[in-house]
Amino acid sequence: MKNLLVAQSGGPTAAINATLCGVIEKGIVSTAIEKVYGARNGVLGILSDKLIELKPTLFNPEALQLLCQTPSSALGSCRMKLSDWKESSLEYEKIISVLRKHNIGYFVYIGGNDSMDTVEKLASYCKAKNINDIKIIGAPKTIDNDLAETDHCPGFGSAAKYIATTFSEIACDCHVYARPSVSIVEVMGRDTGWLTAASALARCNGHASPDLIYLSELPFDIEQFLEDLQCKLSERMAVVVAISEGLKNEEGYYIAEAMQSQQTDDFGHKMLAGTGRFLEEIVRHEIGCKVRSIELNVMQRCASHIASTSDIHEARLLGNAAADRVISGFSGEMACIKRTSNTPYQIEITFSPISKIANRVKFVPRNWITEQGNDVTQELIDYILPLVQGELPVTYRNGVPVHFKF
Repeated sequence: MKNLLVAQSGGPTAAINATLCGVIEKGIVSTAIEKVYGARNGVLGILSDKLIELKPTLFNPEALQLLCQTPSSALGSCRMKLSDWKESSLEYEKIISVLRKHNIGYFVYIGGNDSMDTVEKLASYCKAKNINDIKIIGAPKTIDNDLAETDHCPGFGSAAKYIATTFSEIACDCHVYARPSVSIVEVMGRDTGWLTAASALARCNGHASPDLIYLSELPFDIEQFLEDLQCKLSERMAVVVAISEGLKNEEGYYIAEAMQSQQTDDFGHKMLAGTGRFLEEIVRHEIGCKVRSIELNVMQRCASHIASTSDIHEARLLGNAAADRVISGFSGEMACIKRTSNTPYQIEITFSPISKIANRVKFVPRNWITEQGNDVTQELIDYILPLVQGELPVTYRNGVPVHFKF
């Protein structure tokens, strides 16, 4: 018998541990698996041989359920970019040696786009070197919802639920004063506006806000933005605006470039900050009304107390399916969600070659954004709505949620 390894990578979510749970429970019941290992801090943990056995800790349903309600990456994460194995194979040789040392024949890597880059590189290295005793599969996660080939990504539904809820609460707060005001709420989304679009769900129960929505997919024009604001302020006292953190101008530069950090991560992504604050200063100077900017920041991805039942359930299913697939001998793929019906909402789990996913981005379709570019269409709302359904029972102690720790 062989052993199974699972690791987590990239930005945390409220659902990534549910996928981890799915992988572990499949490994525990499989007659082909002797031990289930977890790597600390993703591929970095493999390179440094920091593996822990998971069966003894998670042998009962109660522990697995607690893991599912725990936000962030329980095993730890990393943002490490593997080198091109054709130029240097040292990292790959080390990874293979560690896996063989622990008799690991199956590896499930849970993560987003950069993590799927790692899956693709490792799988292609094994194929090129005729390494047939190790199989590698990717399991998706990302609140950005920008992975290709899958209808949506685990983590997005819970983050969308948090955003919709927060916008409805912000709307309640903003509309109590009889004086003009603008609230600019910055939502995560470097390249895509899926999360920002979720703010529109706040209207489902009667709120008018957000009044304006701007996604990363379209060039952002500051003059048009000010005109849009003036128009809304002529209709109501308080205006709430949802913006993606990655807004760019017509030339492709981030609109708050002057306020941005010039640092990048290991994958070359610029570390964004300050888009909301930049627009706040513009509005204060040009319009002169009361204005504030709100950056939702990490709360979008760690609010497990308001996680979507649909999201957590699908994340666990994907972990089950990914583990089952890799144990069956498949490699170089990612588990995907295929929506088979929206009314009623139904899905099935499929698999796609990792080459169709790694380093690609799924954008919000242009026809799901209004012609004016300052709102989203009903089609986009209908797409997101099933993903935020349901509330999980959360275990509390001393008045606060209990979280699982290895």
